[in-house]
Amino acid sequence: MHEELENFERNHVRDLVEPPPNRRPIGTKWVFKNKRGEDGMVVRNKARLPGVSSKEGIDYEETFAPVARLEAIRILLAFAASKGFKLQQMDVKSAFPNGFIEEEVYVRQPPGFESARFPHRVYKLMKALYGPKQAPRAWYARSKSFCSSPGL
Repeated sequence: MHEELENFERNHVRDLVEPPPNRRPIGTKWVFKNKRGEDGMVVRNKARLPGVSSKEGIDYEETFAPVARLEAIRILLAFAASKGFKLQQMDVKSAFPNGFIEEEVYVRQPPGFESARFPHRVYKLMKALYGPKQAPRAWYARSKSFCSSPGL
């Protein structure tokens, strides 16, 4: 849990602010998952803090994010194999908190990690969390911008 919150701080995902009078912050809840190695043994425990119960027209507008179809991936692999191309794969740790969101979204402080100094404040999101509907789109826009930048 601490690693997830430290990642938020490092990536400037949110700012602690006074709750706006005209907005209701969305809730958060901890989600836990065991990561297993090739042998099936638990190698790491992961904790995510997704935002929950966002509302269309208030917390998000557009949610569409393209997803590669299995047929397209097969064609790419077949083409690369026939031409002798080398393909590489990458995994982005904490992908969604790297995507910028356009809407003003406020979330409650995570349970068990409320600020002692400002317990009634809320977080204004600068970047996406896992959970809100616009998170995949925000990550896609950020990754598309990076991949289409000159010099890549």
